[in-house]
Amino acid sequence: MLTTLVVIFIIGYLAIALEHPLRVDKTASALLLGMLMWIIYAMGAESVVPKISAESFNHFLESHPMLQGKSLHRQALEYVLNVDIVEQLGDIMQTLLFLIGAMTIVEMIDVHGGFRVITDHINTRDKKRLLWIISFVTFFMSAILDNLTTTIVMLMLLRKLISQQDERWLYAGMIIIAANSGGAWSPIGDVTTIMLWVSGNISAPALLSYVLVPSLVSMLVPLFIVSRQLTGDLPPRDTVIEKNSHITGRQRATMFYLGVGGLIFVPIFKSFTHLPPFVGMLFVLGALWVFTEIFYNSQMLEQAKELRLPKVISRVDMPSILFFLGILMAVAVLQCTGILTEIAGFLDEKIHNVYIIGLVLGVLSAIVDNVPLVAGVMGMYPVADPAATGYAANFVIDGTFWELMSYCAGVGGSILIIGSAAGVIVMGIEKINFGWYLKKFSWVAFLGYLSGAAVYGLEKLIF
Repeated sequence: MLTTLVVIFIIGYLAIALEHPLRVDKTASALLLGMLMWIIYAMGAESVVPKISAESFNHFLESHPMLQGKSLHRQALEYVLNVDIVEQLGDIMQTLLFLIGAMTIVEMIDVHGGFRVITDHINTRDKKRLLWIISFVTFFMSAILDNLTTTIVMLMLLRKLISQQDERWLYAGMIIIAANSGGAWSPIGDVTTIMLWVSGNISAPALLSYVLVPSLVSMLVPLFIVSRQLTGDLPPRDTVIEKNSHITGRQRATMFYLGVGGLIFVPIFKSFTHLPPFVGMLFVLGALWVFTEIFYNSQMLEQAKELRLPKVISRVDMPSILFFLGILMAVAVLQCTGILTEIAGFLDEKIHNVYIIGLVLGVLSAIVDNVPLVAGVMGMYPVADPAATGYAANFVIDGTFWELMSYCAGVGGSILIIGSAAGVIVMGIEKINFGWYLKKFSWVAFLGYLSGAAVYGLEKLIF
């Protein structure tokens, strides 16, 4: 059965990676993959559960005496239904609820035009200076917002500023790198760091202390190289008719600062209350919802219905949420059946170096989706006991491996245009082809990736 699960996972993964040639949405493939793997696991549970989860299984049978006379298959099936699925789904839902809350807040800011607070202040016509400004704005925005939203906002800005496609592609390529690098050092900046943070593998102070500078270097190296290809000034900017003109500048700014402030508040909330991050995110969403309801009740705007949260939440990218659900459920089966543990043991035995393992996994994230990759790694390497020493000390909370994984999984996705959500959205909106990015940006992104990793190694040696 284990071989069957691995084969099905690989086939499902290929279907996700080949979404465009197959013309089958990756969400559909992920959901089918996740549910099919649980069905197969449940059908053959008696051959796995007593071996992989012997102690937990025995304790489950002792606490459920009514199962004593049942067949081994029925006992193992009940264990899967009442323990494995419940525990795995509980962990997964924490991540999904966090993402739903964050994406709704971002959509709320966007529908009110709040991001113009940033874009309206970018007025330079110098090409090099504009590239540096856009890259840094993207870097820090993606640390607060999700990479996908940040990339879309910056691409929309580019279309207002640059009409020539070849030049715009250079800026778009840097947006991919800046978005991925910026999301790697923030607990709420990228789905992978969210997963590691929500699960307690790493804390916000550790990301800021050890991953921020390497992430910045991974952007600065490509930025310096790409900026040398730009000279001169852009033509005068065209006047654009304002969208949502019924919303005043003050209202846009209010929504922007409330939304972004709420997102920044979530890590602080977790530090003080020690509650799961999704509680803080949904608390912020509830507070913002109450604020907008009171505001629109007093203003009585004709367009208020379109701006209220029940309408805004319909704009949230639910296929992405379902994709995460499907792929995380599939990875959960690999974890429950002990497959990931065996892979981890193989890597430890053959390589036994967290830096090499981290760098290899980072490069791999440019080929495969980093969400299931990180989910798999989390299943392969459980968080070690705080008192662990030697090699195991790399896997404690805020250990070297988890810091390196945050960096590598996020930044490594920039090496290929299909390696990250930011790259895929640029590919879709700007129609950049795989070969152009491979020729112009892959080597630059890889150089930045290695440079940042080297800086991280120096940090660990010095501090």
